[in-house]
Amino acid sequence: MNMHDYADRLKGLPFYLYPTIEATTDEAIQKGLKIIDLSTGDPKFATPDYIIQALQKACEDPATHHYGSVAGYPPFRKAIAQWYQKRFGVALDPAREIITFVGSKEGIAFLPLAFINPGDVVLIPDPGYPTYRYAASFAGARLEAFPLRPENNYEPDFDEIPETVAKEAKIIYLNYPNNPTGATVDKGFFKRAVQFAKKYGIMIAHDAAYSEVTFDGYRTPSLFEIEEAREVGIEFHTLSKTFCMTGWRVGFAVGHPRIIEGLLEVKRVSSSGHFPAIERAGVEALSRFPVELEANNRALAERRDLVIREFRRFGIDVKPPRGSYYVWFKIPKGRNSLSFVKKLILETGVITFPGIGYGNNGEGFMRIAFVEDLSTIEEALRRLEPYLRT
Repeated sequence: MNMHDYADRLKGLPFYLYPTIEATTDEAIQKGLKIIDLSTGDPKFATPDYIIQALQKACEDPATHHYGSVAGYPPFRKAIAQWYQKRFGVALDPAREIITFVGSKEGIAFLPLAFINPGDVVLIPDPGYPTYRYAASFAGARLEAFPLRPENNYEPDFDEIPETVAKEAKIIYLNYPNNPTGATVDKGFFKRAVQFAKKYGIMIAHDAAYSEVTFDGYRTPSLFEIEEAREVGIEFHTLSKTFCMTGWRVGFAVGHPRIIEGLLEVKRVSSSGHFPAIERAGVEALSRFPVELEANNRALAERRDLVIREFRRFGIDVKPPRGSYYVWFKIPKGRNSLSFVKKLILETGVITFPGIGYGNNGEGFMRIAFVEDLSTIEEALRRLEPYLRT
């Protein structure tokens, strides 16, 4: 037996594209190209000063130098409940219906470990955020993809999911505003989702990471604005996008106490909780929400509009997203998305992300994140124009 052999669960994970993109980027750097990274949802805004100051103050308190609560710093959970009430009109019990994570990605990954046995069915959006696939696969799930199509605003048609599959499904992942497509939904969509979930006894895991990154007057609804969602749902949030805290790794989930307790059981055996000072800073972030958010969203809307305007000049038909940081669009016909993105990196130094990285239905598309400043985006588009113009 070779002690260095990976476990079957690791060998069986779907192909992860980020290392390929990183290796191609390294090759471009070796060639002397100046890199512009439009591949990742990480805007170049600074974390607000008042949050940094709150962290500094918390770090000076010796009480934060020890283990924190695995479920989350109680005042932070209380602040989350207060924010939910103010933002969505949804009342939550901080002790039973809220849990915090080292980034919402951690919670999304823990969910199948808490509720999925090998062979259980998990419904995955295609295209969709890759972590849903990897997390479910790691737990031994049988993945069943449901298509998100542009003609349906990248919303699932629940009637299209075969009844035999729906009856076996245990979790369905949803994500709006959507990554990678930028699609948004109204409360009516969540009502239909809850009806579908209740009919078949399926848990809804809604990833609301981009709920506050919105444009053109759109306001994201919460899954829990639908009363019956409490019976079937869990909703994941992060401070990363809203407060420009991607590196801080602060996330949380709200939902049915039984689901929260299952997540907590996984967390108890895999984590000792977050650095308490960071969650104290999270209290300050939520209590002063949304001081910088509107200005950041206006800046992002400008960047989005620049990309849309230039794409249309290139001959690319694209709809302006009302949420997230992403423009999702068709690449030239006959191109393989991964090969095309690698070519762009090696010949222009501009990093984007191939549609195939989000599922089979993503082939033929790619995603650009409008996260850099206007002049940098202009330069990136200037380099890309000869390759994208139709």
